[in-house]
Amino acid sequence: MTPRVTHLLTERGESSVMNTMTTVDQPLIERIFTKARTAHGFLKRPVDDRLLHEIYEIMKWGPTAANSCPMRIVFVRDGEAKKRLISCLHPDNVQQTTEVPVTAIIGFHTRFYEWIPRLMPAKPELIDDFAGPEKEAIAQAAAFRNSALQGAYFMLAARAVGLDCGPMSAFDPVKLNAEFFPDGEIEVNFLCNLGYGNPGIVLPRAPRFDFEEVCKFA
Repeated sequence: MTPRVTHLLTERGESSVMNTMTTVDQPLIERIFTKARTAHGFLKRPVDDRLLHEIYEIMKWGPTAANSCPMRIVFVRDGEAKKRLISCLHPDNVQQTTEVPVTAIIGFHTRFYEWIPRLMPAKPELIDDFAGPEKEAIAQAAAFRNSALQGAYFMLAARAVGLDCGPMSAFDPVKLNAEFFPDGEIEVNFLCNLGYGNPGIVLPRAPRFDFEEVCKFA
């Protein structure tokens, strides 16, 4: 955990997150899950690059299959890049993306397995599970699934350091890939707006399933 996060949690009386072997830190759970809301509007408050670095330094420790870490991120702030991004969006997502200080394009490297010998030195041979034309479908599924996992870690880390998230999947992936990943090595998974949510633009809390509705014991 980075010094900034430790300081932030201590300020809020949440320092017990450093030792959660037998207890759940309720304020932090509320911040990340139960009281956190998807942001549909953002305040005109900048997000410093150092905070984006910090988010990555936290989320990179989340587990992935074979420690493959296929996620790649492009941060879009403003200018021409923002215009190109907005041109790929569903109309419902244009307003919030126009006003947000930064949007993260969460993508995945299609040849992520090439880094397995470095990232999984104990079992470098796992590269063979994904490499080769005959394994292309397996590699694509693994890259998408594990980058989605990492994208979730990314949002939780962002919330932990005080940002609000607005994840989006309503966009044209073919056009976005052409705009930002023309060489085809990386493909988009989803988008996430990042900033400080406008409390005046919050939708009513939507329901969730109860445990008994979606969970069972085999």
